[in-house]
Amino acid sequence: MIRAIVPEARLQSTDTGLVPKSNGWFVLGARDGRWRLWEGLGARLSVEGDTDFPQVGINLYVLAPGEPIGMYHWEATQEDFLVLSGEALLIVEGEERPLRRWDFVHCPALTKHIIVGAGEDKCVVLAVGAREHQPDEVWGGYPVDDVALRHGAGVDRDTNDADVAYAHLPAREWTAYRAGWLTG
Repeated sequence: MIRAIVPEARLQSTDTGLVPKSNGWFVLGARDGRWRLWEGLGARLSVEGDTDFPQVGINLYVLAPGEPIGMYHWEATQEDFLVLSGEALLIVEGEERPLRRWDFVHCPALTKHIIVGAGEDKCVVLAVGAREHQPDEVWGGYPVDDVALRHGAGVDRDTNDADVAYAHLPAREWTAYRAGWLTG
C-alpha cells in the first residue's frame, strides 16, 4: 500500500499573529496565533486560520465573567467543551450548571446550550464541534430561552440565521494574543 505524504501547512505572519494559509499538518502556539475579539463575547483563537477543517471545528475561548461563548443555540451535530482554567456557567436545555477547571461538557446533536464565563477571573474553554452536516441540512438554530436571555446569551426570537442572532453586537476584530489571557 502506498501512502501519501501530507505536506506541512504554510503559516503566515500577520500583524495579529500567525495564520495557517494552506492545508496540511501544522503546529501553532496559542499565544502565536491570530485571535478574534468580539465585544461582549470574549476572545477566540480559531486555529483554522484561512484554511478549512471539514470534519472537526476547534476553538479556544477566553471569557471574562459574564461573557458567553456565543448565543444560546443547538446544532445538528455534537459539540464538546473542556474548561481549562477558571469557572464558567453552562446553560443547557434551559438549566444552569456551574463548571470549573477540567469539567468536560458533551452536547449531543440538538442539545440547546451555551457557556458563560463566571467566577472572579477569566476562564479558558476549549470547544470542539463536528462538521459533518448534509448539504441541505440546517446547521442548527438559536431558540428563545429565558435563562440564556438573563445571562446576555440569548435571542429574543427563534432564528437559524447567525446574522440575525448576532446583529445587536459590534463587528469582530482581529487581534494578536494579549498578555494574561492564558496562564501556565
